[in-house]
Amino acid sequence: MNKPYFDPNNKKYIMKISNIKKYFKVKKGFEKPKIVQAVDGVSFTIYEGETLGLVGESGCGKSTLGRNILRLQEPTEGEVYYKDNNILEIGQKELRKIRRELQMVYQDPFGSLNPRFTIGQAIGEMYEIHGLAKGEEKARKIKEMIELVGLDTSRVNSYPHEFSGGQRQRVGIARALALNPKFIVADEPVSALDVSVQSQIINLLMRLKEELGLTMLFIAHGLNVVRHISDRVGVMYLGKLVEIAGTDAVFDSPAHPYTAALLSTVPEADPRKKKERIILRGEVPSPSEPPSGCRFRTRCPIATEKCISEIPELHEIREGHEVACHYPLIGDMTLQQAIANKQLI
Repeated sequence: MNKPYFDPNNKKYIMKISNIKKYFKVKKGFEKPKIVQAVDGVSFTIYEGETLGLVGESGCGKSTLGRNILRLQEPTEGEVYYKDNNILEIGQKELRKIRRELQMVYQDPFGSLNPRFTIGQAIGEMYEIHGLAKGEEKARKIKEMIELVGLDTSRVNSYPHEFSGGQRQRVGIARALALNPKFIVADEPVSALDVSVQSQIINLLMRLKEELGLTMLFIAHGLNVVRHISDRVGVMYLGKLVEIAGTDAVFDSPAHPYTAALLSTVPEADPRKKKERIILRGEVPSPSEPPSGCRFRTRCPIATEKCISEIPELHEIREGHEVACHYPLIGDMTLQQAIANKQLI
């Protein structure tokens, strides 16, 4: 079933990310230090009420970007506006107030919880840190949050090891929602879970988004995970945002060769439909020594000399669909057709 077109023209932005860069200095032994360009000049806007899915292979920088947006890590360069505040410039006191409205759901549902805290203590800690509730009021709020994420309140005094992975992730979600946030970064929240449990957590997040009016950045390494939950999808490769568009536009008409290759690996539900898988040559380059020009050109089947010398910038090829590629797949052209007719492009 196709999603209704998400029109950002009718929405206010809640997060505006501009030219975010995050570089790490890495040194091994007596070698000269190398600069790892984990995130390199990423810009996009997230609008009120939407879920933006962010996908890419492991190591592409998407999780680092999520932590930079919430200032859990300090970016090397760039701006992050939450409503009208550049949260990278404000002091810690003001940041603490804003942080109530900006929360994160972590990838590891066990590692994100203190094993010495009961789930009631883990959720209640959020109210104590921000001085929002104590005593009976805090106990009431804790039970409300446990019920909200579909857990039994009788287990309020149980410890994390007594729960399954899916249940622990529900506790993590309850912690993130305890302060009534407006924006959530969900950093691969289902990647550590069984496939049967993944859909339960995704459906839970979708329900909570509608009930609580949340805006979400949903990070995943697989396109098949984000299709169900996202209004728009952004694709990252080696620290760069290479494509961003409405979910159906990305899945039905991918414009970047990397996106098309990723989609070719998504299993088809209907066994009668045959899909030709695109095998990318070579390995992902090191972020400490990225290729010149287009970072995907060392693996791209339609790369030319222009891709070696010129860095492609994000540009709009149709309404709401941006791509960073010198030779985007326009209209009904598939990557297979572009490969076969390379001389035409």
